[in-house]
Amino acid sequence: MSREEFENAVGDALDEVPPQLMALLDNVVFFVEDEPPADDPELLGVYDGIPLTERDEFWGGQMPDRITIFRGPTLRMCEDRGEVIEEIAITVVHEIAHHFGIDDEKLHALGWG
Repeated sequence: MSREEFENAVGDALDEVPPQLMALLDNVVFFVEDEPPADDPELLGVYDGIPLTERDEFWGGQMPDRITIFRGPTLRMCEDRGEVIEEIAITVVHEIAHHFGIDDEKLHALGWG
């Protein structure tokens, strides 16, 4: 899958997130990168920011939180285009959940690990 096709698939996954939920995202930008950091080569996505549950009245004027989806490991772990699309959707939801303060343990328990 080309980078453009992968980016479009990420966009499609974001379009599938209910609008009510997307409206609650605060100061978040989404990126696609080819590879994750070298110390975690199988990482599919990452949330980098301050979850809503940790923001207080002094929070403000911050750079946007970042959600990054990594193309390389996603393509390597999936056998076909359908699996890639499904994994992107799972990863997008997983990283958005981190923005709302849901940790990996809870996400795995909910089937979004």
